Amino acid sequence: MKFWALGQWQGGERVIEVRNPFNGALIDTVPKASADLVQQAIAYAHGYDFSLTAWERFEILRKVYDGIQRRADELARTISLESGKTLRDAHIEIKRSLQTFLFSAEEAKRITGETVAVDASAGLPSSLGIVVREPLGVVVAIGPFNYPLNLLAHKVGPAIAANNAVVVKPASSTPLTAMMMAELFIEAGIPPRMLQVITGDAREISDALITDPRVRKITFTGSIQVGKAICAKAGLQSVCMELGGNDPLIVLNDADLDKCIPVAVDGAFGNNGERCTSIKRIIIEAGIADRFLERFAAETAKLKVGDQLDPATDIGPLIDEATAAEIEDKVSRSVTAGARLVLGNRREGTLYWPTILDNVTPDMPVVADETFGPVAPLIRVADFEEAIRVANDTPFGLQAGIFTNDLAKAMAAARRLKAGAVKINKGPGFRAEHLPFGGVKDSGIGREGVKYAVESMTTLKTIVI
Repeated sequence: MKFWALGQWQGGERVIEVRNPFNGALIDTVPKASADLVQQAIAYAHGYDFSLTAWERFEILRKVYDGIQRRADELARTISLESGKTLRDAHIEIKRSLQTFLFSAEEAKRITGETVAVDASAGLPSSLGIVVREPLGVVVAIGPFNYPLNLLAHKVGPAIAANNAVVVKPASSTPLTAMMMAELFIEAGIPPRMLQVITGDAREISDALITDPRVRKITFTGSIQVGKAICAKAGLQSVCMELGGNDPLIVLNDADLDKCIPVAVDGAFGNNGERCTSIKRIIIEAGIADRFLERFAAETAKLKVGDQLDPATDIGPLIDEATAAEIEDKVSRSVTAGARLVLGNRREGTLYWPTILDNVTPDMPVVADETFGPVAPLIRVADFEEAIRVANDTPFGLQAGIFTNDLAKAMAAARRLKAGAVKINKGPGFRAEHLPFGGVKDSGIGREGVKYAVESMTTLKTIVI
């Protein structure tokens, strides 16, 4: 498969192999772009003349929405094949992507300014102030492997809605979905300079993508290490960094387990546990811990692990064997440090069985840093105050959830938890595409969520008459 740049499909002798994480089978190849081509692409994008009207941008994004609906099964299979997520989870991603592009289409028509009473300042009785929003210019969007369509949609949709030109760099392990997205935009009639989707080795092309002064915004989802490296080089560009998480689910003694258990199972193990908002720590009051653990383990044991294309599979392969081996090692070291293995810690290549650990302490490897896979560590605490302290004792602060029927404690948790969002009687993984999304501390800078992303991809101009 070729990539889309400079107004045409580009090939090349150097290629990146895209393989099925389950069995290593070759799915396709994509070209490996050079830094020189990236510079040409940015120059090409910089030539976009901002000529599309709000209605035209709405129509393009709405046609992409229609195209995703039309090719939903093909897209879901491609997502599943290259990322390892189950077909069921891939179809969930398709549904979310549809929402993201629909919200983006609608926001294209809502970019407005305001009038300001200039005479509020002394000595300016006859002036009129008008504030308008204009596009930033060139936006670089760098996406991750775990949601290869929807997390690009959260960057590309708002960028197009705001009338920017966007250069997309998908993850090298999951580029095929991004190329299908490019096909849909081309079919929708997008101007060639407005969208380019380039594949390549990040080590070769990242500097060309992020240090060019013609780039006015970099929006990135990925690891904290890469995010910090981008920020160190970005200069005066605007940035949005969606980085890691160590998201807690707090379960208090009065929690409704009938509602909590399904949320905990899906939150810990859905999407193979490869979500920045997966439940990374279950912080549970001692009085309910044994009852929770018994039911949680029983439901987890029902999950089927295997080929992600099998409709019966609940958990597919992780993105690569090195990731699976790293998780296995972290769990094993935590057990050596005193954690009790309740279920799992079984690995076959890229497959890693859902794992539950009890009696985990905050310093153990499995919770000291983000574990990006199907692992659920239980940390027992004495009371609500200890739960809040443990939840906040991390350099991350993406999202958090709490289950309780005590309204006072729920609202106290909402105020005191250091996170970008707190979910009451929901898991930390809940996300709606139109709500602001992003973290505090090392979890990132800026916010996604279509309306908020559109605002960040525009700049204010003041006109005084």
